[in-house]
Amino acid sequence: MPTRQTGLFEQRELQSSSDSDETYFANFDGLCEPINPGGVATYGIIIKKGEETIFEGGGLAFAKPWSDEASNNVAEYSAAIRALEWLSMSKLQDSPIVLRGDSRLIINQLRRDFKVKATRIKILHQRAMALLKEFRNLKLEWVDRSKNAEADRLSRLAYRKFRTETKSARLS
Repeated sequence: MPTRQTGLFEQRELQSSSDSDETYFANFDGLCEPINPGGVATYGIIIKKGEETIFEGGGLAFAKPWSDEASNNVAEYSAAIRALEWLSMSKLQDSPIVLRGDSRLIINQLRRDFKVKATRIKILHQRAMALLKEFRNLKLEWVDRSKNAEADRLSRLAYRKFRTETKSARLS
């Protein structure tokens, strides 16, 4: 199982043993703890082909920890963007893909059902929309939080890892 260090924690790329289901499911989630906004924003993503996990990862969102930029919405957009970047780098532009998140706001903004008003979010929204244009068979899907537990777990793992590393750095 190849691994590589890319940012906050190791991401694992897993080998698929079955090509029976050609649909890729990319779940994303983000959080901002211990306060929102202004805490530490992290994300988690998990990508499956059919039922088999082929990639999982997470890390810091596109916001400096403990800044006004750090928020749940920034974390959610960071997760969606990272998932789309992985799918793009994996050359899956023609594959059937379902991009799933439990943030109604983000999914509806990406569908263009809701307007994007916040300046910080507009930049992330534009980046996500540019990535979405690369895909020819991608569906956006809102899922209940209970059906997004794996991506949530990865975002929480990224948060705990950040807190552990910064605590260790202060003690050194």
